Amino acid sequence: MKGILPAWGRILQGYKPNLSIEITRECPLRCPGCYAYGDEHLGGDVTLRQMADLKGDALIAGVIEAVRIHRPIHLSIIGGEPLVRFRELDRLLPQLSAMGLYVQVVTSAVRPLPAAWAAIPRLQLVVSIDGLAPEHDVRRAPATYDRVLKHIAGHHVTVHCTVTRQIIQRDGYLEEFLAYWSANPDASQVWFSLYTPQVGEQSEERLEPEDRQQVVRSLLDLRGRYPKLRMPEGLINVYLAPPSTPDACTFAKTTLCLSSDLVRRITPCQFGGNPSCDDCGCIASAGLDAIARHRLPGGLHVGAIFDASFGIGNAVATVSGRRRKAKGHVQAPARVPAVEAPTADVSAPSQRS
Repeated sequence: MKGILPAWGRILQGYKPNLSIEITRECPLRCPGCYAYGDEHLGGDVTLRQMADLKGDALIAGVIEAVRIHRPIHLSIIGGEPLVRFRELDRLLPQLSAMGLYVQVVTSAVRPLPAAWAAIPRLQLVVSIDGLAPEHDVRRAPATYDRVLKHIAGHHVTVHCTVTRQIIQRDGYLEEFLAYWSANPDASQVWFSLYTPQVGEQSEERLEPEDRQQVVRSLLDLRGRYPKLRMPEGLINVYLAPPSTPDACTFAKTTLCLSSDLVRRITPCQFGGNPSCDDCGCIASAGLDAIARHRLPGGLHVGAIFDASFGIGNAVATVSGRRRKAKGHVQAPARVPAVEAPTADVSAPSQRS
């Protein structure tokens, strides 16, 4: 709740308090179900692998400029695989920290996390782990358990698991996963998202309604016994009744999502395409919606204050002309010719967690 007032201030000024950037189109993994590489992720006319992306000084300058224009409080750096650009991040992350931002890097840990990152203030490293080793290693090779365990050593990472139908078929699976990572000193906390399908999607990953109920019951039980499961009860309960449309989703309304050219906007939310909101299992959406549903003294919901503030902020942005200026702040082509996936600059050759 401590971030409500700063976020409210940004909204009143016509900004979105959260910014998400796909920092590269490249990834050495080919994870089943990865939303970022879906055909409709960017609207259907282009895919992430066809997008332009930036490197070196141009990438660093582009991200800094995006932050200065959009003025977020929180920046999420995703991909692709962000560690493909680890050299740029080595220079960029300290600068972002010095600007006062809270920064989250979401990675597969396919290559070692630089030791210096452990000392950067307000930096959170989130490592995507798709279940226990037998299941994870099949889905996320070459980012296997053996590599991940070596690459996170000395850090305090957040372990993030996206729950799919395949990994809940065995009783006690989530507890076994949680017990394993609770015993790992390099894991500071554990999060669970639920797989979010696109409308009409039929896949092995998609949860049935009874699966969702089972997962929620398990998480509510486990959170009382495993302190590293940092998921409030209100957040978990949102999984049973997620926001039904992007217009009702606090995350979608408060987060600007940019693709790898730093120009193209991903809509209606980070998933892009046409996500099935009724089946949403995004932990960011659930967390922000739990805050929005919080009732203040006097009975008013936090979300009602945010909704009223959006109207004021939109008017401020329109009058100032910022909304027009922000549409093309980086000079980069919207796409490049379709080619074979580029070789990632990592040590080894995907609802993305």
